[in-house]
Amino acid sequence: MSSLSTIYGIIARDLTRSTRQKGRLLGGIARPFMWLLLVGTGFNAIARVEGGVSYQAFVYPGIVVMAALFGAMLMAISTVYDREFGMLRLMLASPAGVPAVLAGRAVAAAIVGFLQGAVVLVLAPLYVPVAPRDLIAAMGALALSSIVSSGLGLLVASRLRSVENFAGVINVVLFPLLFVSGALYPTAGMPPALRLAAQINPVSYQVDLMRHAFGQPAEFGLMTDILVLAASSLVLLGVAALLFDPEQRFVRRRGSPAGPEPG
Repeated sequence: MSSLSTIYGIIARDLTRSTRQKGRLLGGIARPFMWLLLVGTGFNAIARVEGGVSYQAFVYPGIVVMAALFGAMLMAISTVYDREFGMLRLMLASPAGVPAVLAGRAVAAAIVGFLQGAVVLVLAPLYVPVAPRDLIAAMGALALSSIVSSGLGLLVASRLRSVENFAGVINVVLFPLLFVSGALYPTAGMPPALRLAAQINPVSYQVDLMRHAFGQPAEFGLMTDILVLAASSLVLLGVAALLFDPEQRFVRRRGSPAGPEPG
């Protein structure tokens, strides 16, 4: 019961903190529409996508994933804040320990990512032809994508100890993940090295799953997307737990008391 209350407290704290940062929330919602209107509208006049769909329709699933990806990954800054100002050490000293902290952070980030993506998703009928059942399927794809994106964010934040470092590193990670994913252009025409990178990029499977939901041609099978994303979420959170917990508090919970967190 202690673990559940700790997880709930972390979720409530992170969501409350995010609602107070209205500029970041508005920016997270405005960013995908800026891409859609500025990039999508411009490329719509010159780009031709295989299958006869307009570029704006092709890019829309990627824009939804972009909103969730940025929203969930940027929530990991809460972990860096808490580490920098010493709050994380108190959290890890609680009986719930590392698993509860990671679970609470992952759920809060996934919720924010899902909500930001949902704002873009519900406005899809204004830009692209989409049936109500497609929107329902897309909500499921968005939920799974948000969980994976939260794991990516926690992995990036797991060893960072200052907000300045996070701001620099997250952009270096976010944009390659997005660009080498098929979100903005098909991966079929990429050079072999970039195409291989796209195939091992978890965001590629988020975008592909969203294309399935929108009824667009997809590169991978539906079950392949789901299985890869489910496995990715477990691997990302597992690796984040190991990097997050250099003194192995998670593994050695029983026995000797944990020492102080480095830094």
